[in-house]
Amino acid sequence: MRYFLWTVGCQMNVADSKKLAAGFERLGLERAPDAASADVAVVNTCSVRQHAEDRAASMLGRLRLLKEARPAFKIAVMGCMVGPRAEALERRFPFVDAFARPQQFAPVLALAEEPAEDLGGEFWPSTFAAPDGPTAFVPVVHGCDKFCTYCIVPYRRGRERSRPINEIAREVAWLTARGVREVTLLGQTVEAYGHDLDGQPDLGDLMRALSADERLARIRFLTSYPKDMTARILAAVAGLPKVMECFSLPVQAGSDAVLASMRRGYAKAGYVAKVAEVRALMPDAGITTDIIVGYPGETEADFAETLALLEELRFDKVHVAAYSPRPGTIAHRTMADDVPAEVKAERLQRVQAVEERISRERNAACLGTVQTILVEGVNAKGQPYGRTRAGRLVHLDAPARAGALADVRIEHAGPFALRGTALDALALV
Repeated sequence: MRYFLWTVGCQMNVADSKKLAAGFERLGLERAPDAASADVAVVNTCSVRQHAEDRAASMLGRLRLLKEARPAFKIAVMGCMVGPRAEALERRFPFVDAFARPQQFAPVLALAEEPAEDLGGEFWPSTFAAPDGPTAFVPVVHGCDKFCTYCIVPYRRGRERSRPINEIAREVAWLTARGVREVTLLGQTVEAYGHDLDGQPDLGDLMRALSADERLARIRFLTSYPKDMTARILAAVAGLPKVMECFSLPVQAGSDAVLASMRRGYAKAGYVAKVAEVRALMPDAGITTDIIVGYPGETEADFAETLALLEELRFDKVHVAAYSPRPGTIAHRTMADDVPAEVKAERLQRVQAVEERISRERNAACLGTVQTILVEGVNAKGQPYGRTRAGRLVHLDAPARAGALADVRIEHAGPFALRGTALDALALV
């Protein structure tokens, strides 16, 4: 049998799909280059934004046509579109053979019609995704306990569940033995790691354990939640050479009224203090953030506070999205989506303009400096690329092999990337 996997959404979804692929291949299935040549097709979905759901629905429409031509063709839907009750999805997509929540791989594997094999219980601790380059995502804590009003993730991925340190270390050792030099530790709120384990180890303890792997060069982590980011964890990031000083720290809004309505669990002053704590320990740290514009009840004054916060904190990058109501969330149940679409679009464009200007200015400060990058691959133009310790994207002007660490003199800076020349180009070929 052959399988086809289609994935949309966050890094956790990418990791889930790679884990599922590893499970399929342990059962003897082969990956198909496209759905038309597969026996089983899996659509791994995201519900954080309407656009992601629309893309999944469009893909399912194409798969329906294949199933009409080949009734034996199997279709599965997994990921965040699938909640505890799938009746609405079953009515909408009656041609789908199986629905599975995130990490609930068994209903999908059942479609393979292959001899059953025990893949190791929760998180499949003995089944590891095959790496496809020198970097890899490693989920360390699943689920989320925060229940922000706009977010569907806790309802789809469940409560926070941490993987034991020794299990994660085995996976990282397996990856580094196959050429991986950088891992990104994943969690919906990654600093929540360990609170549910015996002895309550934290993310810093995990980073220290993984740093002992001699083949591992770099450790990254995301996504962060301000209240979970303790001084002890920050000290580990600052003190461990293999851990990159790069933070994905969503704020979502600069207005205390909006933050309270979102149930984010902190006020603006607390968030600003957390950024100051990071920069006091690590002055060159890269910090990115997320912003939602047009949240229910957001006034022009509220939005002005968000713009002011962006000017004050000067993030390296801002990921911005217009609010879209997600059925099943607190906001969907209790709040009117009362900001007009044209206002959302205008606010989104204003955030993008501020973000582009500040990102350009922050990147320009790198001109003439030497930055160490891990070469991750080659882009569509044939240029090798990698990221600095702070997470800035760098393109190289000469060939370089994936997995090499390169010292690069930065010669060009744009708002979204840097470009430069390796100091020892011959050593990288």
